[in-house]
Amino acid sequence: MNRFSLFLGLLLGLRVEKARATVLFEEANVGSNKVGVVVNPVRLNSLGEFGTPQFVANKLILAEKRKESTKDAEVIGVAKRPGQGGLQVYEFEYKVDSTRGGMKRILSVAFVASKRLYLLNIAHSDKPESPLDAHTRAMLEEILHSFDSAPST
Repeated sequence: MNRFSLFLGLLLGLRVEKARATVLFEEANVGSNKVGVVVNPVRLNSLGEFGTPQFVANKLILAEKRKESTKDAEVIGVAKRPGQGGLQVYEFEYKVDSTRGGMKRILSVAFVASKRLYLLNIAHSDKPESPLDAHTRAMLEEILHSFDSAPST
């Protein structure tokens, strides 16, 4: 069992349906803790054709800020790393204060393979009264760093 499957098992398998999400899981009793994957066709051969990691992060934050429920959004970190088979992988960390769930920490990883955009989003509650603990953060980062290959077509 890979780390991603292990994490989904920890979420007790609560799969939910959401428009535009290829797959989305929520933690039982904590609907703001989610992990989801979106796969969409694109005209790009690599994420670099769209822009730098910072450019993409800025676009993500703008999209978050346009949501009616968002009170504030802020980029915390941006990285670029190689993935399997030479894929160009971008990682993002940002926080969002929302009327739907309060403060959340979002960890995202994105890459393009075979003209498809693969995006993994992990959202976890990060409220001042119950901040994201070090053990959970380490597990989420391990999952984030393991998402770097697409299924063969």
